[in-house]
Amino acid sequence: MSPHLLASVRAATLAGDVPPEAPRAVIGASWERTLGHGVDPDVGRHNGLLGTEEIEHRRHSTPLGDVLQVLREGLVPVADAAWHIMVVTDAEGRLLWRDGSLAVRRSADRLGFAEGASWSEEVVGTNAIGTALITRAPLQVHSAEHFVRTHHGWTCAASPLHDPRDGRLLGVVDVSGPAATVHPATLSLVSAVAKVAEAELRSRHWAAVERLRSVAAPLLAGIGGQALVVDRNGWTAAATGLAPPGRVALPASVAAGQMWLPSLGVCRLEPLPGGWLIRVGGRESPPAASRVVVDVSRPKGWTVTVSGPAGSWSQALSPRHAELLYVLALHPAGRTAAQLAADLFGDPSRTVTVRAEMSRLRRNLAGVLAHRPYRFAEEVEVELLRPERALDLLPHSVAPAVLAGRAA
Repeated sequence: MSPHLLASVRAATLAGDVPPEAPRAVIGASWERTLGHGVDPDVGRHNGLLGTEEIEHRRHSTPLGDVLQVLREGLVPVADAAWHIMVVTDAEGRLLWRDGSLAVRRSADRLGFAEGASWSEEVVGTNAIGTALITRAPLQVHSAEHFVRTHHGWTCAASPLHDPRDGRLLGVVDVSGPAATVHPATLSLVSAVAKVAEAELRSRHWAAVERLRSVAAPLLAGIGGQALVVDRNGWTAAATGLAPPGRVALPASVAAGQMWLPSLGVCRLEPLPGGWLIRVGGRESPPAASRVVVDVSRPKGWTVTVSGPAGSWSQALSPRHAELLYVLALHPAGRTAAQLAADLFGDPSRTVTVRAEMSRLRRNLAGVLAHRPYRFAEEVEVELLRPERALDLLPHSVAPAVLAGRAA
């Protein structure tokens, strides 16, 4: 679509008229969200730059700093040659690093596209960075596809970056520059380099697990009974007295002392450098849960909290698991694998994928989820926390059940 036609499509859509052509689905959905946020379509809604100390704090608090050189080597030479710049943001859309053409950086400064700025949809509307953070998928936004008019001279290609240890969204890497210099291969390049960076993070993770294993081996040799050593994300480094699970589901907040863990029962946790020593006290039946809260009220950062006689236990949810628990919370009587496949994929034949995901969920939520059909246990009170605006429900999702929830 030409820049002139894109501008006409945007203008008609924002005015509530029928556009000459429909925008791309991902762009149309983003425009609709942005209108709900009250972003000024002419100049945006800038909320100021972070201070130098806060930028440095965020740089040192994210694993992205470990792969910055990988990103620079893969993208900056290309960005320089095309009169573009590379930026890396955190999961909130705050620019932490920026590199590339000096002339383009000066132009970016005039837009407020500087280190410390927020480039989330809530602040500047539809753009590759903010929208990729919502959809969790690579995206190129060109010219008047940007919601804010002052950004129409730009083209941007961004790809999300995830932590391979837990799937957590870390931020995005983006290449931006003058719209006239757009190249169709830019998004593919950015996506490929992002995957290389994630592979580097994965390699570093397993190296750290191997180092923890060397600490754990002599420690476990002197322990009678069942015990294992895991890193801070629950990945097993070593075990004694039991078959080592690949990963232990740890709650969102972990502390030393006695704790019930799914599949292990009551355990005692002791801190180690880089992880935890878990002494298994016995494979007791999981304490009966009395209440489950599925929180999908935010655009990202969804959680499930289980409460019962043993206390409260919370865990972050992956995008897929957030979708599944949302659907199950809507259907107390339960859903078959075929029904869930239709809810998530619009294809009731994709039962193998559903069963694999439900198996993972049930390992983490033992005693809470039942099957045949899949449902929450009858004795459990379930509360579903939804966003204030239906439009903000799991905005990354294209699952038919979620789309229906947004339209309600």
